[in-house]
Amino acid sequence: MTGRTPARAVALGWRPRLTFRTRLTLTFTGMLALIGALMVVAVAVFMRTVPTYSDALVMGTTAAETTDAGWNSTPVDVSGDDTVMGTTAPSSTGSMEPLSATISLRSSADILDASLQVSLLVLLALVIVGAVVAWLVAGRMLRPLQSVNDAARLAGTGSFDHRLSLGGPRDELRDLADTVDDMLGKLDRAFGASDRFAANASHELRTPLAATQTMLEVALADPDAGIDDLRETARRVLETNRRGIETVEALLDLSELEHREPVRAPVPLDALVREVLRECDDERARRGIAVTTELDGTMIAIGDAVLLRQAVGNLVRNAIRHNIVGGEVRITALGTDAATGLRIENTGQQLTPEAVASFAEPFVRGAGRVAGSADEARGHGLGLAIVESVAHAHDGELRLAARDGGGLIAELELPR
Repeated sequence: MTGRTPARAVALGWRPRLTFRTRLTLTFTGMLALIGALMVVAVAVFMRTVPTYSDALVMGTTAAETTDAGWNSTPVDVSGDDTVMGTTAPSSTGSMEPLSATISLRSSADILDASLQVSLLVLLALVIVGAVVAWLVAGRMLRPLQSVNDAARLAGTGSFDHRLSLGGPRDELRDLADTVDDMLGKLDRAFGASDRFAANASHELRTPLAATQTMLEVALADPDAGIDDLRETARRVLETNRRGIETVEALLDLSELEHREPVRAPVPLDALVREVLRECDDERARRGIAVTTELDGTMIAIGDAVLLRQAVGNLVRNAIRHNIVGGEVRITALGTDAATGLRIENTGQQLTPEAVASFAEPFVRGAGRVAGSADEARGHGLGLAIVESVAHAHDGELRLAARDGGGLIAELELPR
């Protein structure tokens, strides 16, 4: 404890730090010692209270036993309290010396004391062996926790590409390791997406500023520029500035969705689709896009009407904008007992599964970073990212798939 003397630490109730392995070993050892002590007490109480002993009891070997063992028995005096139990053993000189010099059991009390002493010695050996075994077993059992600790420490440095991949039986430690692996995977994907988002946002916000600066420098460097040229430059700067504002607003919407709890209320999706289609009539007619709808009044989702309108609007506009001239858009209803939603498919360029998988990432456009048309240039690459965030905020799901023959299929599923 930094800045505290040992006396100060003791005064404040400081205790020495024990590792979990040490505490586990002490717990096992303490339990083993307690059980052994109870056994010793039980044996001692039983031996002192239940049997009946006689002071004339003599313990020794019979003449036949000592003869077979090659020993000579000696007379034993059993008179009174001076009874000595034992046998004689040959000495180095060939004479016999009594073993009673080592162990002397003169009465029943001596028998009880000897049994108690032997029990305590056995208990001590049992505790020592149990402590060693407990230490080894605890170390083996806690080895996965050390791996989890190492993985967490490595993750604290910003590295999330490592996994525990713990084997063995399906127990609590295995579940903990799998949970840590799943967490590391999610963190790896989240930080990777965050890094890509920061890089893409920097690019998207820098591009209009650089374009505005170039247009203004060109206009100021032309000494013959007239009022019409300056007005055209101002118009282009205004358009570039408008697109920058839209991008910033979309970024704010995307950030707000991650921290905003949507209002829950019944929302008719068919009415939202018709409202968005009316707003897109001019763009749809200009490109000759044919829209077919198969909707009904049962498409009632539970969620925030403002957010759901933004999500539906983004899907419909993308289907019209990222389409071929004279193409088609088909909007149909999805529904189960627990969910409802929309399926929007449009014609267009042939897409690969890899490209489709990246469409929900921020600033990814259907035609790549360089837009292929004036309408595509109006997009900021955040539409599907916002739709996916809205879906997740409503416990729903956005599914994207390449359409056979070209184009995209988008399915928005929401709780009914």
